Parts: sequence; structure tokens; C-alpha cells
Amino acid sequence: MSKILTHELIEQTLAEQGWLDVNEVDQEDQKKMVLEHYDVEFTDMYNNNCGYYIYTESTRDGYEVWVATEDMGNVCISEDVYYYDSDLHVALADAIRDELSPIYLDNTEADFVDYAIEEIYEHVYDRKLQEVESELEDQGYEWPKIESEKDFANEVNNILDS
Repeated sequence: MSKILTHELIEQTLAEQGWLDVNEVDQEDQKKMVLEHYDVEFTDMYNNNCGYYIYTESTRDGYEVWVATEDMGNVCISEDVYYYDSDLHVALADAIRDELSPIYLDNTEADFVDYAIEEIYEHVYDRKLQEVESELEDQGYEWPKIESEKDFANEVNNILDS
């Protein structure tokens, strides 16, 4: 008989590697895992050697805008300036994936930072889950065969209950 592959076995193997489901790990641990995975660090200390910058500026008439750029000396208004901070998580996530380290953030506690980290963590977790499943299959594990509709219904209920 072959070895049985289960969702629990995959999740246990992931947990042994330090990767927990997004609902089981706090924001600070997600940040640590993501930054380690991409070999990126955040800093709130401005310097000219950062790989990426996200900061606020004020317009002449007193509005606050956000700038997200690789080159502080060459900011493109139409591409690097944001009127709302709601899209900054996309820019930050891209900078992390591109390993533009260190990343200067004038506010490391901003909501968009948490959104970017969670988005990336979920993505990496899903990739790791697929990798672990493939590795276990390479080791001879197989998903159980479903013999009948009743077995299928029981399997679906087991998944829904877990």
C-alpha cells in the first residue's frame, strides 16, 4: 500500500518549515517571513542608498500625496505619485518581490505595509504548499482514491469540517 497524502500532512510539513496558514500567524511573523524570503529589509532612516522609497510629500496647496519610487532624483508624477495611499500596497509588494532592498518607508506602521505583507505572505504560502505537495508525491505519497459518490461526499465533508 502506498503512503496516503492528506491536507493535514501538507500543512504539518509546511509548519515544520515555519509556514503557517495566514489565519494562524500574526502580522509581525508574516512580515519577518516575507522579508526573509525575499532578502529585503525596511528602514525608516533615509539615505541615498535605498533600493526603493515610499514617503509623503505636501503639494503647494497643502494636500498630502505619497511617492513610491526607485529614484528620488527622477520622480515621475504620473507613475510615482499617489493621491490616495490605498494603492501603495501594490507598489510596495512589487518592490519586495523585486528585492529592492533596503526599502525606505517614512511610516513603517502604515496600513498599506500590512496589506502588502499579507498579500505576499498568502502568495508565498500557496507556492510553498504546492512545492510541499509535489515533494511528498515524489516521495511516494498519493491522494486517496475515491471509489464512489458516497466516498466523495464524505471526503468533501471532511475537508469542510477541517
